[in-house]
Amino acid sequence: MDEMKVSSKSNGSGKSEHVKMLVIGSGPAGFAAGLYAGRAQLNPVILTGQELGGQVSITHMVENYPGFPEGVAGPELTQLFQKQAERFGAKVVFDTASAVDFSKRPYRVTTYSGEYLADTIVISTGASPRKLDIPGEMKYTGKGVSYCGTCDGFFFKDKEVIVVGGGDSAMEEGSFLTRFANKVTVIHRRDELRASAILEQRAKNNEKIDFIWDTAVESIESKGDGTVDFVKLKNLKSGELSEFSTDGVFIFIGHLPNTAMFANQLEMDDAGYLVVNSHMETNVPGVYAAGEVADPHFRQVITSAGMGAAAAIQATRHLEELEEA
Repeated sequence: MDEMKVSSKSNGSGKSEHVKMLVIGSGPAGFAAGLYAGRAQLNPVILTGQELGGQVSITHMVENYPGFPEGVAGPELTQLFQKQAERFGAKVVFDTASAVDFSKRPYRVTTYSGEYLADTIVISTGASPRKLDIPGEMKYTGKGVSYCGTCDGFFFKDKEVIVVGGGDSAMEEGSFLTRFANKVTVIHRRDELRASAILEQRAKNNEKIDFIWDTAVESIESKGDGTVDFVKLKNLKSGELSEFSTDGVFIFIGHLPNTAMFANQLEMDDAGYLVVNSHMETNVPGVYAAGEVADPHFRQVITSAGMGAAAAIQATRHLEELEEA
């Protein structure tokens, strides 16, 4: 696989650049928006943000994206997204938005390198899984630590894994993982789940799922083979420390949408996700949101890409209406 190439050109040493469409974020939603906008000859600019490709770029293998029956490595899929968007005229810029002003048009987006004035904007800044912030978590991400059962469950076929969390996502993903793993042990800080009754009952009725209550994971450890072998646990009531053997650690303690920059300018739900209608429109005309930044439910590569395409199509129609006015 060739090394991914990202344009390091800024918009000109602090100068403003006027564009028809600016895409903030370079995950599947951002690249899909750039592809569709490029085909519409809008010459979109895609700001990569600090992580080219978003979460998919650090996913070891994607096996549920159509067109890749043998699966595709996350970094490779990101590279293909980028090449296809650039083929149709999207300009990929290695820069990060730091502030926005949607009070008047054209909309102003300040970046580390300058600023853009945009007629339309597609926000695809994604959401980040909440971390435990414990030793070994980052070191073994992709090597036994995962935040997506749907993405990585297959790699733990006939193995034993733990799920950290007690909410709906933990129970949903934990139940899903039993399709592959021989045993799933749910580790929860409390003595009862926060999940809905139906999901809780489904998990408790699953003979492959066990529970360890009132317990926190203190660290994620390896015996030296570079992959997860066990975790250190602490009982929060007794203070007792123990070790628990496992082949994988799936962490489901929620997601944090990357929306702080849009506070007091765009409508959000109680969890901080951007609110959009069926056309990916936010409450500000000409500003759209796509992917996990506006999707607390599915969080899949294919759904994010679809939202990005829809946002770009709607933005194109919006620009046509403005030109006709």
